[in-house]
Amino acid sequence: MKWVAAPVALSAALLLAGCTPEQQRGFLPAGSEGTTNHTDGITGLWVTSWIVLLAVGVITWGLIIWATIAYRRRKGQTGLPVQMRYNMPIETFFTVVPVILVLGFFAFTAQEQAKIETRYEAPENTVEVIGKRWAWDFNYVDEDVYFQGVQVQTDDEGNAEEETMPVLYLPVDKTTEIRLETRDVIHSFWVVEFLYKKDMIPGQTNYMSFTPTKTGTFMGKCAELCGEYHSMMLFEVKVVEQDEYDAYIASLREAGNTGQVTTEYNPNQEDFFGDEAQTKNQH
Repeated sequence: MKWVAAPVALSAALLLAGCTPEQQRGFLPAGSEGTTNHTDGITGLWVTSWIVLLAVGVITWGLIIWATIAYRRRKGQTGLPVQMRYNMPIETFFTVVPVILVLGFFAFTAQEQAKIETRYEAPENTVEVIGKRWAWDFNYVDEDVYFQGVQVQTDDEGNAEEETMPVLYLPVDKTTEIRLETRDVIHSFWVVEFLYKKDMIPGQTNYMSFTPTKTGTFMGKCAELCGEYHSMMLFEVKVVEQDEYDAYIASLREAGNTGQVTTEYNPNQEDFFGDEAQTKNQH
């Protein structure tokens, strides 16, 4: 496939040379460049696909317009114009080129997907994320501590109150595995700038494996319609240096959040607020 990739990459580079940064990333979220070890590959696949598709579109539109003009009925003509039939070169071209395009898209997509879906054999950091209507719990598995979130509250103007926002901490440049669970209905774990999301399905454990490569705060949300307050099922991901991560873990331990939260709790929303029974954990 190298003979296909080389000219495509060259064409993409030439086309993108005069584009704005927003256009160069295919209008994907700002701040997504280099966020994880996967985001640049995803961006490259996305942008290259659009360039190829736009080129195909331009050629197709051009041929349609040319045929419409060149073979239009002239003044004084009657009946149908001369019909072209059984032109093997054209028919072969119209068959072979789409097949090549489909196979090419499939190959590059499958290659990128395989990279994203490959789990680390021994991740340096493991976190279990539990979705619940309409908030998040985070189990820091290796450190045996947890964080329990509540539904994000809003102010009088409808803006999310920062102090109620669940926050997931991750150390930068550490291979990370996220285990995805749900306590009730289907949710979807989506960190916008990571350019990747995955469903959380009752009775099934899903996994995300990646390495955060840029520090910062990134927006997360549930991407699966899960009920009345789905729009407020928000969270943040803070990718920090190891020292800050260790300090946060220590603060959870000092607060008594030791052990691991389970998925066995009642999904009723009122149980997430001030009910001491819901803070039990197993060791």
